[in-house]
Amino acid sequence: MKSLKQFSICLFGALMLMGAQANAQLNVPEGSQRGKVSQRVGITDITIDYGRPSVKEREIWGKLVPYGYNNLGFGTSTAAPWRAGANNNTIIEFSHDVKVEGKNISAGKYGLHIAVKEDGGATVIFSKDNNAWGSYFYDEKNDALRVDVQTKDVPHTEVLTFSFPEFEANSAVAALRWEKKEIPFKIEVDVADIVMKGIESDLRNSPGFTQTNWDNAANYAFNAGKLDKALEWVNASISGNFFSKETFGNLSLKSNILAKQGKTAEAMTFVDKAAKLGNATEVFRLGTGLIGQGQKDKALAILKDNVKNSNGAWPSNYGLAKGYAATGDFKNAIKAINTSMTKAPDRFKQRLTGELEKLKKGEDIN
Repeated sequence: MKSLKQFSICLFGALMLMGAQANAQLNVPEGSQRGKVSQRVGITDITIDYGRPSVKEREIWGKLVPYGYNNLGFGTSTAAPWRAGANNNTIIEFSHDVKVEGKNISAGKYGLHIAVKEDGGATVIFSKDNNAWGSYFYDEKNDALRVDVQTKDVPHTEVLTFSFPEFEANSAVAALRWEKKEIPFKIEVDVADIVMKGIESDLRNSPGFTQTNWDNAANYAFNAGKLDKALEWVNASISGNFFSKETFGNLSLKSNILAKQGKTAEAMTFVDKAAKLGNATEVFRLGTGLIGQGQKDKALAILKDNVKNSNGAWPSNYGLAKGYAATGDFKNAIKAINTSMTKAPDRFKQRLTGELEKLKKGEDIN
């Protein structure tokens, strides 16, 4: 009985040791170390996490990386694409819904695979399985998206590298470079729609208790061309809420929104209200903005009042010169800009001198 008990204790200890050994992992560098690269488009983050093998004088395309889909001799996949890197899954993540090569894909993490073609094309695959080891267990049933792209010949790149060589306000190009091949794919983001949805959500929460946030929201919507929503938000800033009040900023913005909507007469009533609340520089901008809208007579009237209300501050006289020039009255424009030059800071006088010379030639300075 005693020997049986001792055997049981030894067996239990051996099993515990085997379990500990099975679970223990040494923290050592991978043969091909991991890399991570990201790019923000608007407020959308695109991140690629990947293993970075080196060429090491090996023949890459068609050899180390076989063309097309292959049985790798391990795992469950009998038609596996390339894992677009080394070791574990290459992972691409989008923080919002995007388009890749014109096709929709939802926000989230995806295993990134590539089937390279011998003729210079490639199929880029986004798999919902992002936890696999490479492509050994790839299953096309998990594909979220496939897009076909053309590869490019580039100078030698020793270590596999993902980058974003091109980006614009609403898009970025992600590209894999290795050896003498580049595999690019374009990612497009509906920045305005994403930001607008985010703003709507924010305004329903704590940021919505601050007037400045409604002004900023209305400004963004106006610049994005979302005029109805811009008007809704600026109206909330002006009246109807505990924080609401009329300011130069929200009144002048409302006038711009109404003007864009073609409601010129209504827009001008808010110009008049805004002008009473602005300082000399703000009314200068209001008046010159009216010139840009083609409202030259209204601009001149606003800019004349600005001189009276600001005790002749130099920006007001400069604005008046622009108002006169817009209406073709160069004689009074010259008088106004000369008055402005006597009070303007030195750093502005060279610019004013240049515009004075234009006025003397009968040229508009707007």
